[in-house]
Amino acid sequence: MAMELTSAAFENGAEIPARHSCEGADTAPPLAWAGVPDGTRSLVLLVDDPDAPDPRAPKVTWVHWVLYDIPPDVTALPEAVTPAGLPAGVREGLNGWGSTGYRGPCPPIGRHRYFFKLYALDTVLGDLGPTTKDAVLREMDGHLLDRTELVGTYEKA
Repeated sequence: MAMELTSAAFENGAEIPARHSCEGADTAPPLAWAGVPDGTRSLVLLVDDPDAPDPRAPKVTWVHWVLYDIPPDVTALPEAVTPAGLPAGVREGLNGWGSTGYRGPCPPIGRHRYFFKLYALDTVLGDLGPTTKDAVLREMDGHLLDRTELVGTYEKA
């Protein structure tokens, strides 16, 4: 069984509800996954927007959430999970605002795509300090067992 990432808040390719954006409560959507391969020692969740600042002329991939060292027996994150509510052992990296935690869609112009990417690793990354998405990706190199993604879109009202 291949890994699968889903959300009760939106279907793959569909619009992310405003409550999960800067126009709403800016809380994380609920996420659930299945099919984590045998031998997985940790999971990584990265959420980013490759369409920033303008989908017609993207210049940067904006990072919305970085979670790593998610235990392999964890199969979901509840809606509006806070850092204090994360499962034991989960570590956070820095988002594009230079802070930890989820920050939702807030595109300055147009409809953007938001990629929720889940990776299964054969290792635990350990404390990387105040780390970034790029640093986490470098540490993951050579340890990937499987990956999956869920894509949502958002455009400000």
